[in-house]
Amino acid sequence: QVQLVESGGGSVQAGGSLRLSCAASGYTYDRDLMGWLRQAPGKEREGVAFIAAGDGATYYADSVKGRFTISQDNAKNMVYLQMNSLKPEDTAMYYCAADDRSSGSWLYAWTSPARYTYWGQGTQVTVSS
Repeated sequence: QVQLVESGGGSVQAGGSLRLSCAASGYTYDRDLMGWLRQAPGKEREGVAFIAAGDGATYYADSVKGRFTISQDNAKNMVYLQMNSLKPEDTAMYYCAADDRSSGSWLYAWTSPARYTYWGQGTQVTVSS
């Protein structure tokens, strides 16, 4: 069983920074993407940033481009999300997620929660104005 564990959430003022970490453990499987989605109260879960295991290609939501940076350490099975210039609208529960090619992940866009087989428990990010 694959497990994802997030850390690094918290509360900051607008303009501040936070770094989220996601540690993957369990059996080795054929992963393509790993990264972050978020869900604010009353809103749908949305893709934030993902990174490909193979070539390191990155994908960002338009709302975070230029402010967030995703990176990975494949040797440690870790993915990181550096969040700078945070805004109150970034307030949400952030979930680490990973897909599994054997589950047909390629059928879905990277922004779709349906693509992802494995999920972390979530970490709260709160940005005050």
